[in-house]
Amino acid sequence: MPIEHDILQGDEGWLKLRIGKVTASELGNLLTPEFKQREGETPKTYLYSKVAEAWRGQPLPSFTSWATEQGELLEAEARKWFAFVTEHKIRNIGVVEAEGGRFGCSPDALLDADGGLELKAPQSTNHVRYLMEGILPKDYVTQVHGCLYATGRPWWKFVSYRRGFPSLVLKIERDEEICEKIAKAVERFSKSFDEAMQKLKDADQ
Repeated sequence: MPIEHDILQGDEGWLKLRIGKVTASELGNLLTPEFKQREGETPKTYLYSKVAEAWRGQPLPSFTSWATEQGELLEAEARKWFAFVTEHKIRNIGVVEAEGGRFGCSPDALLDADGGLELKAPQSTNHVRYLMEGILPKDYVTQVHGCLYATGRPWWKFVSYRRGFPSLVLKIERDEEICEKIAKAVERFSKSFDEAMQKLKDADQ
């Protein structure tokens, strides 16, 4: 069964829970939007970063750009908008870990008893593109399905919000074949992670 951690996203406890674990927002380092296993430097670099933070026992330093900060402010606005227009029961949660504790997600909210929410506030050009295409954007496919996998829930709402434009609201259904591919990718990563940690321990003796 998934484990829910009722903590504030972004605080110290939330950061520590993510150490050494694959998260839904980072799943694209292991799988393509078509859910094929990535090869090459991207998964290697991701593995090394996760091993490094686990060895240190703290997250690696990250750079926050002005655009990122603006996006976070707009996502807060989008959350207020969604809460105003929706009839869903909204519950905030810090982290949901999949069974086994090697994978987790930080939903923007859990909806009702069986759904969840992913909010994005992209730049105008991207928002219009999302509206024209009317499908879950490739940039967020692995993240949304990662949340479905971690929580065990059957559906998720994806919302793209931009002030002055119509909003895009999509309902994404759980896909068991995709969940199985995620599970295999996490298992493969976890094996490599454990082997790498053991090598560090051996070198430290």
